[in-house]
Amino acid sequence: MFPQFIFATGIENSYPKVGGRRVDEMEACGHYRHWREDFALVRELGLSFLRYGPPLHRVWLGEGRYDWEFTDQAFAELWRLGIVPIVDLCHFGVPDWVGDFNNPDFPSLFACYARAFAERFPWVQLYTPVNEIFICAQFSGRFGWWNEGERSDRGFVTALKHLVKANVMAMEAILERRPDALFIQSESSEYFHAVNPAAISPAEAMNQQRFLSLDLNYGRRVDSGMYEFLLDNGMTRDEYHFFLGRHLRRHCVLGTDYYVTNEHLVEADGRTRAAGDIFGYAEITRQYHERYRMPVMHTETNLIEGPTGTEAVAWLRKQWANALRVRNNGIPMLGFTWYSLTDQVDWDTTLREANGNVNPLGLYDLDRKIRAVGREYRRIVEEWSSVLPTQSYSLVLPVRPLEEQE
Repeated sequence: MFPQFIFATGIENSYPKVGGRRVDEMEACGHYRHWREDFALVRELGLSFLRYGPPLHRVWLGEGRYDWEFTDQAFAELWRLGIVPIVDLCHFGVPDWVGDFNNPDFPSLFACYARAFAERFPWVQLYTPVNEIFICAQFSGRFGWWNEGERSDRGFVTALKHLVKANVMAMEAILERRPDALFIQSESSEYFHAVNPAAISPAEAMNQQRFLSLDLNYGRRVDSGMYEFLLDNGMTRDEYHFFLGRHLRRHCVLGTDYYVTNEHLVEADGRTRAAGDIFGYAEITRQYHERYRMPVMHTETNLIEGPTGTEAVAWLRKQWANALRVRNNGIPMLGFTWYSLTDQVDWDTTLREANGNVNPLGLYDLDRKIRAVGREYRRIVEEWSSVLPTQSYSLVLPVRPLEEQE
């Protein structure tokens, strides 16, 4: 075990279907061409951890059929450089042959893929089987933006139950091969603010629904209102009890993602709009920790480098201060992540439009030149890495160094 706080970044690897068009952020951001350089930049920042996953739609060709060529090369380089991957197996999409998240066979099929990955890369210990389940179910099943394009509560619940079941079954499959595997569940931490008294009821319902993906994932009983909501929208009693029968919490870390878009204003008719940073990461993370009583990691944040060039740096400093506040409040805070390593493309329209807009969100731009926020993050990593493991409330994960792996 190495006693260190997990400072990380990530390689953006979203690949949803949008109106029949496959989005591939690894392609758009140049990772397939620059992957060796990208991994070298991770080390240049002083980082030993990387949120990273193979492009599922390119690797998983069919039931029991895989193309591991690129993944073998990439993971061999991670090993060579001593970078510990937190492996993201499903990031907002599935291969065409699976269809979408309406497919009830997706969970069992995905568990087979997870098992195959764990068998091929037995040295990998850290996983995020399915990334941001709540967001994926919202965007695919309720907002009609991605994948199945549903616009209903039933569409949301259908995507949700299949995504969580896939995540749970993948964890079980990986644990069969790697009993000491650890799962850092990256999930969007949200809050919904009522704008007036008439909006209290819909805001309260949304503030319960924000927990559904994690409640099911960790086998926590939902309240009566959410139970009725799930059953009214297509979940059966047997499906609900599947989640209650799993006991995987001891293998898990609660990964909380926080962006300036994570807080919402709610109108009386249920419409929402962006609220900005009102409560902030520390308070919302306190709410999630109070519910689940699990160790926490800050698994995603970023902000556009604005016209002054200082906006992203100020946001990083604010999020880092919030992460330290979480620790000082006695909550086991295991890590922090700026997401992602490089700029991203078309996230200003949540990938719905293929405009080719480069969003300056990265520690590096797409020419692999470091941004001001990258220099600031490097400074934070350098100055705090040796201090945090010795502080109070310093729980560390039992992560084995790569040289001790098979």
